[in-house]
Amino acid sequence: MPKIVVALMLSLSAAPALAQNLDVSSSASAQVAPAAPLQQVTDTPKRPIEWRAAAPPQAIDSAHTSFGSLFRDLGGDFRLLASRQSAVVIGAAGAASLAVRGQDAGLTREAHASEALDTMFAPGAVMGGGLAQFGAAFGTWALGRTTHNPRVSLLGADLVRAQIVNSALTQGIKFAVNRQRPDGGRHSFPSGHTSGTFATAAVLQRHFGWKVGAAAYGLGAYVAGSRVQENKHYMSDIIFGAAIGIVSGHAVTVGHGKGRFALIPLAAPGGGGVGLTLIGQP
Repeated sequence: MPKIVVALMLSLSAAPALAQNLDVSSSASAQVAPAAPLQQVTDTPKRPIEWRAAAPPQAIDSAHTSFGSLFRDLGGDFRLLASRQSAVVIGAAGAASLAVRGQDAGLTREAHASEALDTMFAPGAVMGGGLAQFGAAFGTWALGRTTHNPRVSLLGADLVRAQIVNSALTQGIKFAVNRQRPDGGRHSFPSGHTSGTFATAAVLQRHFGWKVGAAAYGLGAYVAGSRVQENKHYMSDIIFGAAIGIVSGHAVTVGHGKGRFALIPLAAPGGGGVGLTLIGQP
């Protein structure tokens, strides 16, 4: 099997190596319910009066997931990008991208020449496209709003905002760098398909944990591999694109869960990448 498969699995799938852990938890971005009022309870006239907290109202209200909130909260999301965790993720991905840059052309050429990989990765272009990613995000948000399900609408709102933040970062870097694609096109670095799917994966992992997150990141790795095989991107493009997606997804979900992961540069014969490693729950 071509080296690109080995490099991809090492670069973008979960790895058993242990590295510096990042505690990605902070103050909640969702609205916090106010203190519950006290409620008088009297069982019989002879017993003393007892007090207990009444059931708290729903922490997620409709205002937090309204259409306007999808754009109103973006300022805070962009501010949360400026964190130590984001700096480490981007720094590690940048180092790994530089490490494999010398072999970018050979890896892409080898993958593109494989007929077996062409069949395997064919659906990746559609699955990772902006239409699919934004469509799924807005669809999730609309489903939650129409069914009055606050958890689904919050998930959808986070997915939408993650795609907006990710697109702004990815497109900004694309135009600034203006790297030529393997097929002669423009704006190769970083991969937008990769960053979009990894942004979605980061949000899903924060909402549902690693059982869902691992599958979502696996799908992101599949989409990333398809971009190399289709001669649209280099290995360094997809490595940095994955990092952009991760920091975007985590910026919009600060406070929606706790988890520790390590992002470390990996090397492989003829390639390299970034490994996402689960350390455990704090």
